[in-house]
Amino acid sequence: MEKVRQASHAGSWYTDNPTKLSSDLEEWLRATGLTKSPHVRGVIAPHAGYSYSGRAAAYAFGNIDPTNISRIFLLGPSHHYYTPKCALSTATVYKTPIGDLPVDVEMIKEIRATGKFGMMDLRVDEAEHSMEMHLPYLAKVFQGHDVKVVPILVGSVSAESEAMYGELLAKYVDDPTNFFSVSSDFCHWGSRFNYVHYDKNHGPIHKSIEALDKMGMDIIETGDPDAFKKYLLEFDNTICGRHPISVFLHMLKHCSSKIKINFLRYEQSSQCQTMRDSSVSYASAAAKLEC
Repeated sequence: MEKVRQASHAGSWYTDNPTKLSSDLEEWLRATGLTKSPHVRGVIAPHAGYSYSGRAAAYAFGNIDPTNISRIFLLGPSHHYYTPKCALSTATVYKTPIGDLPVDVEMIKEIRATGKFGMMDLRVDEAEHSMEMHLPYLAKVFQGHDVKVVPILVGSVSAESEAMYGELLAKYVDDPTNFFSVSSDFCHWGSRFNYVHYDKNHGPIHKSIEALDKMGMDIIETGDPDAFKKYLLEFDNTICGRHPISVFLHMLKHCSSKIKINFLRYEQSSQCQTMRDSSVSYASAAAKLEC
């Protein structure tokens, strides 16, 4: 029986008008000037409302050559629902205003059989925006291609669990028909986020935030999950997708393929000048097979 996850954030976080959404995505993708590459096997992209991070996200999704890909693993953080595990979707189809994406129910079954994953009900699934904000881009890029999604909600998992899930999922990286869409914003700065780290050596606040984010991005590019964990422990940067990113780094570490992450775009929602200001950072990356 079909179990539909509605596009619950359409009409608020992004337009629910299919024509407008399609033309916005086309325009943003075109503006990147990126060349699609069959060697790009995954992306890290933001998940804020499209008026904030839509343009930045295009620098991730604009790299994708959809030709040989038949399955997309979605890894997104949980903002509202607490679980110490990774949780799988119970839906059979993910709706978007510009085309629906069927869930790979067989793959969900296979992963669930490990006994390590929880399940999220439809209410939890639809309340969470982290993976949904990737769906219209994926529906656009994979238009006309037969592709299924495997949504994995990454909870508040321990460092040990991150490594365990990474090892468990690593074999799927070695299948070139699989693709990975990892959802994360970067620094959430300001008193409303309870995070006001400021290193005056960098000048204005927004430059200090940029330096902090770029330090994290550089570490992610090394592919070392332990170095990323150390960075997070030291600076506590409010990267909301820290767990999905860590799981992905462990996957890349344990797979046979040599895949390198490169960040291609960095933006901030606003430039903080005073301690009363706030901002969220957005960074987009492509994970590319090194031939």
